[in-house]
Amino acid sequence: MEAKYLGIIEDIKDKMANGLLTTGSKLPSVRQLAEQFSCSKNTVIRAYNELEKEHFIFSIPKSGYYVVNKLEQPTTSQYVVDFLSAGPDKTIMPYIEFQHCINQAIDIYKEELFSYSDQQGLYSLRVQITKYLQSLQVFTDPDRLFIVSGSQQALHLLVSMPFPNGKSNILIEQPTYFGFIESVHLHQATTFGIDLTMVGIDLERLEYIFRNNDIKFFYIVPRFQNPLGHSYTNAEKRKIVELAEKYDVYIVEDDFLGDLDPDSKSDPLFAYNPSGRIIYIKSFSKVFLPGLRVATVVLPTIMMNHFLRYKFSADFNSAVLSQGALDIYLKSGMFNSHIKTIKALYVGKMKALQEACESLLPSHTNFTKPVSGFYLSIVLPDNVSAKQTVHLLKNKNIFMDDASRMFLPEFKRDNLIRLSISQVDEQFIHHGIEELAQCISSLERKKPYPNTIHLL
Repeated sequence: MEAKYLGIIEDIKDKMANGLLTTGSKLPSVRQLAEQFSCSKNTVIRAYNELEKEHFIFSIPKSGYYVVNKLEQPTTSQYVVDFLSAGPDKTIMPYIEFQHCINQAIDIYKEELFSYSDQQGLYSLRVQITKYLQSLQVFTDPDRLFIVSGSQQALHLLVSMPFPNGKSNILIEQPTYFGFIESVHLHQATTFGIDLTMVGIDLERLEYIFRNNDIKFFYIVPRFQNPLGHSYTNAEKRKIVELAEKYDVYIVEDDFLGDLDPDSKSDPLFAYNPSGRIIYIKSFSKVFLPGLRVATVVLPTIMMNHFLRYKFSADFNSAVLSQGALDIYLKSGMFNSHIKTIKALYVGKMKALQEACESLLPSHTNFTKPVSGFYLSIVLPDNVSAKQTVHLLKNKNIFMDDASRMFLPEFKRDNLIRLSISQVDEQFIHHGIEELAQCISSLERKKPYPNTIHLL
């Protein structure tokens, strides 16, 4: 039976490699394969389960098994260690399931597709998102939710619009998400920074900035921050909200990876002031399908009319088909199942990355230690340039981010590298860090770093 179980696996992999089974192809039923290989159904199920663990196939309840991706053997020309890309892992995206939801959405929302829908977003979707947000400790009602075309749109609008406190300046963590830095630059908004490390921010410094710098809002990523992977404690979050209340500062909370938090007792800042001080943003891009371009923002009641005007001037309303399909997907319960799967995946990848950093990097090279999320950052020795390191590794098809775009000019430095685990193949993590370690050692000694590609 062992030989037949392995034979089924090899047969399917061969067909994938030769193009006989392509992405999305439905595999034979368990009964059909059992007859073909003259074996028990349990042997076939065992083979399918193994292929599913290796992310070659996926199953849909009451439908069958489908191909995730065509099997390709790495070659010197295509071998890539991708620590740069920050979209979700493509091997576990629920393409087939969501396709069914899109087809249903066309039937259900066909009238809205030919007219302008609710500017605030489909009400049925806002109801479903409200229910889902409760699992993230965000308790609100659908009337305070706005559907936006990705979190970047929400951030861009918030930078440009006036706030009830009448203030004009913005405070951000340093480093932080480069898309937000681009927005403040485009709007020429006066922006202050506050240093962030894995031990957090200086709360006394935060109070000083709140008190003296006319801060409109503080943009903060409370969980698995980009690029450090930092998460605040509940006590720190509570104190930040108290200071914002004291000095009439709004908080824009970007909780884009909150779904991945394995700590069920970790709260968003919103939980400490749900009525009017916190603007909560939740994107579905990083944990689901980036091309969907759907996010939600929970606004204080006093800001809703103003935000609606700015949103209307940008795009009238967000894409109805995307909203309708996500509504159906949430109602089905498939989204919750998907989140459970990716939670386990990213915890495992992050653990593998940290183990590789611990065992391979030079002892005087520091790195952040998030428990999950997408991002881990490495602080290089003082005499090693992040830009040069990234450039040299790129020649070996190992891609990383030098993080320079994540700093305001006065905070900029050239010793931070950001790694993203979201799309890197786990089997290449060790090799990528091994090459990084060799590159750091070569630059420290000012010796040439070889440009040959070493396959595993």
